Amino acid sequence: MATITLRLPDDLDRDLQRRSEAEGLSKSDLVREALRRYLHVADFRALRTECVARAQALGVHTDEEVFRLLREP
Repeated sequence: MATITLRLPDDLDRDLQRRSEAEGLSKSDLVREALRRYLHVADFRALRTECVARAQALGVHTDEEVFRLLREP
């Protein structure tokens, strides 16, 4: 497992400590989970951007068009 060090403003550290105590998790666990979620959302956004570009290249521009195409056999 890798180790990183990061600097937090005092107010953010206090918020992290408070949340850590409330959740019964370590600050490291909370930061790991937050980073994991951030990376998943970033991956999703990148995939969505790619899919939208491909759909538009095929002439599909609206959600309704996507749903219509998905319903077709």
